[in-house]
Amino acid sequence: MARRFKEKRLVIASHNPGKVREIEELLSAWPIGVVSAAELNLPEPEETGDSFAANAKLKSDAAAFAAKLPALADDSGLTVDALGGAPGIYSARWGGPEKDFDAAMGRVNEEIGDNPDRNAKFVCALALTWPDGHCEIFEGDVAGTLVWPPRGEKGFGYDPMFLAAGDTGTFGEIEPEEKHAKSHRAAAFNRLITACLPPAA
Repeated sequence: MARRFKEKRLVIASHNPGKVREIEELLSAWPIGVVSAAELNLPEPEETGDSFAANAKLKSDAAAFAAKLPALADDSGLTVDALGGAPGIYSARWGGPEKDFDAAMGRVNEEIGDNPDRNAKFVCALALTWPDGHCEIFEGDVAGTLVWPPRGEKGFGYDPMFLAAGDTGTFGEIEPEEKHAKSHRAAAFNRLITACLPPAA
């Protein structure tokens, strides 16, 4: 059985403002004070894991031990069928040192080339670590296809080129509330909430 989260403060182990904002919104129904790793000037650990779950745990462990508070980390990315699952855990690195996702999306599209298979998935692993080292991990994904050129200014990362199955608007076009209801991060969060958090007030 998963450990219940009873604390009043939580570190979001990310320096990505878009990701921090999305996680804050997903947690807004609970009386939890949220602070980001960037606000605490915590260093970003090197992501040396071989899976989304391993990298999420690396980040949540580092933040929890440094801040002496529970920490939640997300590791997520895009897996493209035609590219054998790439960019996968290297999704952010495809944007280069500046994490330029316009460049990353261009690279994905270029590497797919004329391949008609544009199926892809967003995958998310969430790791929740307490300062005593206990960790819970939850995963979720959402299937869809890739469009080109990218569409929409909402969201972040690869959102403007990802069209979830059954949708007409990309994750860059739909409203955040709609994305939160169906995204890979929402799926992982729903599992975390069910296992670790009390019903929202």
